[in-house]
Amino acid sequence: MWLVTPTEMQELDRRTIQEANIPGTTLMEQAGAGVVTYLLQHYGSPKGKKILVCCGKGNNGGDGLVVARLLQGKGAHVTVMLMAPYQELSTDAKTMYRRFKKKSKPSQILVLPHQDKFKSLTKNSHVIIDALLGTGLSSSLHTPYLAVIHTINDSRAYTVAVDIPSGLDSKTGAILGSAVTADLTVTFGFPKIGLYVGSAIDQVGRIEIVDIGIPYEFLETINPHTRLLTQQYVCSLIPPRRASSHKGTFGHAGIIAGSPGKSGAPVLAAQGALRIGAGLVTVAAPQTVMPIVESKLLEVMTLALPETPEYLLGMEAGSALLHFCQDKSALAFGPGTGISSSTTELLSDLLPQLTAPCVLDADALTNLKSHLHVFSNMKQPPVLTPHPGEMARLLPGTSTKIINNDRIGVARAFAAKHQVILVLKGANTVIAHPEGHIAICPTGNPGMASAGMGDVLTGMITGLLAQGLTAWDAAQAGVYLHGLAGDFAARTMGEPGLIASDLISAIPQALTKTLSW
Repeated sequence: MWLVTPTEMQELDRRTIQEANIPGTTLMEQAGAGVVTYLLQHYGSPKGKKILVCCGKGNNGGDGLVVARLLQGKGAHVTVMLMAPYQELSTDAKTMYRRFKKKSKPSQILVLPHQDKFKSLTKNSHVIIDALLGTGLSSSLHTPYLAVIHTINDSRAYTVAVDIPSGLDSKTGAILGSAVTADLTVTFGFPKIGLYVGSAIDQVGRIEIVDIGIPYEFLETINPHTRLLTQQYVCSLIPPRRASSHKGTFGHAGIIAGSPGKSGAPVLAAQGALRIGAGLVTVAAPQTVMPIVESKLLEVMTLALPETPEYLLGMEAGSALLHFCQDKSALAFGPGTGISSSTTELLSDLLPQLTAPCVLDADALTNLKSHLHVFSNMKQPPVLTPHPGEMARLLPGTSTKIINNDRIGVARAFAAKHQVILVLKGANTVIAHPEGHIAICPTGNPGMASAGMGDVLTGMITGLLAQGLTAWDAAQAGVYLHGLAGDFAARTMGEPGLIASDLISAIPQALTKTLSW
């Protein structure tokens, strides 16, 4: 599913009205009906409930007036609060005002009531509909909108945002002074990029998308570059398992990882590669940690490598490791390898010689932070999987805050400059292609903020590469399935106590669910 910018959405609306001859009021009716449908689905019947609909003077407010009329028809006790008098409403919003007014009492419509009155309304409402501001907002809010939003957020009512929570930048997800915290956001046509990035992640609640009748061919002409990963799309990326298959059919993944104190990292990565469907997996690690690794892995082969006096990987392992890599379908470097000049030297020398696709994670990235030229010198674009802290180390002069404020921009620029597939981990992980394409993953949950989760992801992407997926497809499918496995695990285990091995156990369930499309 494609994500759009506010400018692209405005163009789609314009063409739908002018070229497809669908009136704006018809789009409004479709949008309002969609909000009501999803409110009933997630909240329940509105009959007898007190519902406050907060409407701005633009078309977002017009959508809200449709919602108010439809909810009143379902037996709700509806009050509409307008931010401006009738004369200042947009043309289509005026139409929806008149339609609501015909079926309501004068006392049900209030224009910017006194703050005490508004606080009383929000306190006594079961549901609040936020139709104050739409996707066109791009500058910081001022009063009276700030006061209204603060009051909405102070209430305990179930809050539904119409198209986007008011106060959010629909392009960047930034909060423009203040923003409504929604339990449910119902967006229209195509979802907006800003719903899935930045501060928006904590503001939008559950997101639902309503088809309001915009012709798909209009979307194709704007050539969007940002995709929201879906089950249908990821299903199309997973290779079939034919009846005549054998373990060699699904590739041989090599995991180069581990050091004293970090022996769990190669174990988790190897199990992730196996669970995602790789036919064979071999772990290569310093000889000191290999007995621990072998004691935890039954289905995985191993190779003990020569090590430095610090028990890390260095040039001492160079020839053995080069030979190890030659017959592997895909390779992963970095989980738990430790950081040293010896390891940096080994990676800088080895990686440009390899022909197999590679995933570089964790300590591999930190070891190479001053040798970024290695990435573009590799024979195939590698998949890099940094979290924001690791990303900041790859970009001197930045910080995790700077990274998180522009995750798409940072990922896109780095991928293009260094010719890599960049997986910028975090809530709604961002995946960037060297040619500028972006994918955003909606799966995953806060329980996955736990040690070892990234090692599992490294293994999963490597396992998919071993099965023949391109680096771009393996990164997208791996991230989506990793998050989905975490969601399945959280349903059973709960989020607070979720650990990486719980996620590994749920990978088959995530695969089965995805392939059932």
